[in-house]
Amino acid sequence: MKTLVILTALTIQVASMASAQSNKNTMAPQAKTANGLLEGVTETSGIRAFKGIPFGQPPVGDLRWKAPQPVKNWQGVRKADKFGPRAMQRAVFGDMGFRSDGMSEDCLYLNVWTPAKSASEKLPVLVYFYGGGFIAGDGSEGRYDGESMATKGMVALTVNYRLGVFGFMAHPELTQESPNHSSGNYAYLDMAAALRWVQQNIAAFGGDPKRVTIAGESAGSIAVSGLMASPLSKGLIAGAIGESGSLLGGLPPVPLAKGEEAGVAFAKALGANSLADLRAMPAEQLLEATGKPGVPRFSATVDGYFFPKPPMEIFAAGEQAHVPLLVGWNSEEMNSRAILGQEKPTPENYANAVKKLYNEKADEVLKLYPGSTEDEILQSATALASDRFLAYSTWKWADLQGKTGGGKPVYRYYYSRPRPAMTPEMGNATPGLAGGVVKSTDANAVKIAPAHGAVHSAEIEYAMGNLPKNKVYAWTPDDYKVSEVMQNFFANFVKTGNPNGAGLPKWPAANSGNSVQFMQIDVNTRLETEKNRERYLFLDPYYTKP
Repeated sequence: MKTLVILTALTIQVASMASAQSNKNTMAPQAKTANGLLEGVTETSGIRAFKGIPFGQPPVGDLRWKAPQPVKNWQGVRKADKFGPRAMQRAVFGDMGFRSDGMSEDCLYLNVWTPAKSASEKLPVLVYFYGGGFIAGDGSEGRYDGESMATKGMVALTVNYRLGVFGFMAHPELTQESPNHSSGNYAYLDMAAALRWVQQNIAAFGGDPKRVTIAGESAGSIAVSGLMASPLSKGLIAGAIGESGSLLGGLPPVPLAKGEEAGVAFAKALGANSLADLRAMPAEQLLEATGKPGVPRFSATVDGYFFPKPPMEIFAAGEQAHVPLLVGWNSEEMNSRAILGQEKPTPENYANAVKKLYNEKADEVLKLYPGSTEDEILQSATALASDRFLAYSTWKWADLQGKTGGGKPVYRYYYSRPRPAMTPEMGNATPGLAGGVVKSTDANAVKIAPAHGAVHSAEIEYAMGNLPKNKVYAWTPDDYKVSEVMQNFFANFVKTGNPNGAGLPKWPAANSGNSVQFMQIDVNTRLETEKNRERYLFLDPYYTKP
């Protein structure tokens, strides 16, 4: 009887220990930030995710069109188990795959994925800014998800920022009320605030604030170049990755006075007589007004604060961040139709199209982008359209950083893997310009012709290891092969400032020898030597001269 009692007691004790251990393993992860305690979720991979973390007060009411204000502290435990709302935006790019908690002006949230088991691990950090032309996009999109990158041994973040009229409207009254006498760069100020949040809090997630690499694609890439140029980023970044675009030719900031003029014209069109009137309007009304014919795009401004002077001058003078840069673009950033329109690809039509664009310089362009056969015309028109869209600006960024970036390495890539066919479930859908899909019901979404190369944004899922999160395309073993190589290049760069590593083709810096070399990323990833420099030198004056 005594033995039975002892055995029963032992059984209860073991069961209790097992239960405690089980509870410990399934307990939601927590992190103590400067503003309070967060409780996230553990993904099936074991990565801990904290979603919808505020890094600024909601920019609503009197805070609309102001620099983001510090988050207020909270008591108790704040749930961080779902994405916050996405920024106000119109559906201009088809289905972008949002997982956000609706859409709201209250959008200043970020997301963290970490493999760290404790706050003392000091892992490298990746902060990713989404694309979408500064008028669309969100940190909840599956293609940017940080879980896969976190499995590579880093803390990965995505960051929301204000868009369109909310992120970029300048106005004389805004300039007047600003302590920095600036207006129009609220999206950029959001990003800078997120980087300051990282400096203050990332150690709580096992990250090292001294090893922060910023990255982005399209508008996100342009933003990375902007953050490198701004004095507000000083000491906040250790490396940068740019995918397709820089503000050295792509959506560059305009003079503050010009930005203010656009803001005044917008207010007048809305019947708003003052800044107070504009702030009193519902966000939906402002958003709807931006879609009306004749309303111009809201641009960043050379405001004397975020941008003390034009970024081209900052980079030329070597006043940008001196950090390693990994940068590149895709083989079909823009379709040949951007040059040819609806005309057939004949030598005569192509020559006429080039003459309309370049007048007396047309013959020079036709030597650089020749077109005597249909195939050659399609190839050259695609190359010219891509260069004019974002490839030139990316080349200029790499070129200037290599010359004036304090001797830090610049690694250049050229991505040429076309996407596979869509899955049968997609039905009548076609690819969208920003990487989403255009369904037959998306009447206002931008539709593009079928691609032959790697279209704008095609590389994101590959680079971030997120092919499985995109159910649109029928990914093949070759696609996973390309993704593994590209993701490892990116992960190595985040961890060391150098993409090279075991099992990968050797990738020298573009600014390390007599010839400029770049990595062509495809099924057969290989090193190539620059052949088209003359094209970019020809385009240079169109972007660098006042």
